[in-house]
Amino acid sequence: MGGGPAGIMLGLLLARAGVDVVVLEKHPDFFRDFRGDTIHPSTLDVMGQLDLLEPLLRLPHQEMTTVSATFHGKQYRISDFSHLPTESKFIAFMPQWDFLNFLVRHANQYPTFHLRMNTEFTDLIEEGGRVTGVRARSPQGPIEIRSVLVVGADGRHSRVRDRTGLTVHQSGVPIDVLWLRIPKNPSLPPQSLGYLDRDKFMVLIDRGDYFQCGYLIPKGSFAELQERGLAAFRASIAALAPATAQGVEQLRSWDDVSLLTVLIDRLDRWSRPGVLCIGDAAHAMSPVGGVGINLAIQDAVATANLLAEKLRTGRVTAADLDLVQERREYPARAIQRMQAFVHRHLLNAEVTAGRSVLVRCVLVLVHWIPALGRIPARFIGVGPRPERVEIAEWPPQ
Repeated sequence: MGGGPAGIMLGLLLARAGVDVVVLEKHPDFFRDFRGDTIHPSTLDVMGQLDLLEPLLRLPHQEMTTVSATFHGKQYRISDFSHLPTESKFIAFMPQWDFLNFLVRHANQYPTFHLRMNTEFTDLIEEGGRVTGVRARSPQGPIEIRSVLVVGADGRHSRVRDRTGLTVHQSGVPIDVLWLRIPKNPSLPPQSLGYLDRDKFMVLIDRGDYFQCGYLIPKGSFAELQERGLAAFRASIAALAPATAQGVEQLRSWDDVSLLTVLIDRLDRWSRPGVLCIGDAAHAMSPVGGVGINLAIQDAVATANLLAEKLRTGRVTAADLDLVQERREYPARAIQRMQAFVHRHLLNAEVTAGRSVLVRCVLVLVHWIPALGRIPARFIGVGPRPERVEIAEWPPQ
């Protein structure tokens, strides 16, 4: 359930392994703004293992080999991907709809891959204490699909997760994020990724003819920001990142700004007999590091590695599903702990405003001691326990 990176990648891998798989996506297409557009080095390695890296990189994209941040107007390099133990030593920025459509085109080569767009999951089918399929709403009316396994890959607001009754634990996050596009003069040189100044923080992703901007605000403060007016908001962005000054004036209304309510949560158990949650459905991430997509795809690879052969035979036990959680829970918890630390000590208006000297000292150290920049690069670009595609095409070529 869910046609995001985890669902489509898992569908591709299972179909490639000879498993009959149906992916349901409730929208008619993949075109939704402000989805994560980062493809990290370990994900690029997965594409290489599928012999899809070269054709993927022929699509329009941008590549980032180092990450820099601007603090009080001065730029600092904070990570360098050139030392990563990966084939691709950069983060690729590509519209997520292009990435998903690319995966679907290649998945469609396998006769056991079936994608049903505009088809919305409504409920689980349970028989004898086990999930045996799903009910969904399609343009042709209600449908039922019987299955050996249902996978909830439908994101942080997962309806599959809600229907399972599994316990969710949420962690408090002190921020929300405003996403917006800012038109850009293509002749501008590359800009920093992050901008900090006292109690303000913004991420700026250069997409060629526009910046994709993530502006952090204290949680629950969007209404107050709106009361101060759009002009004040535009001025705040331009003060943080002067390169946006001309483009930000083209923001005409708050309709051009999308609010992302940030949360970090995780399931105690990722599965019940017949149903498994992965990606954000199992462990929602904050935007810190942009690692949510990478983690979801690593979950999909591990799930396929562990379950493909069992799914082909038509029997998956509760113990088999537990193996997926055992494999992937540590990376999810480790990244969430890192994100919680960053929120407590850096991306928190109250803390940052009171610790400007400490923040500057950390940035200076990382900038002038390159080896320190390898630590965030490894954590962001690869993450703990990266996965390799271990299942061959079926039938064997």
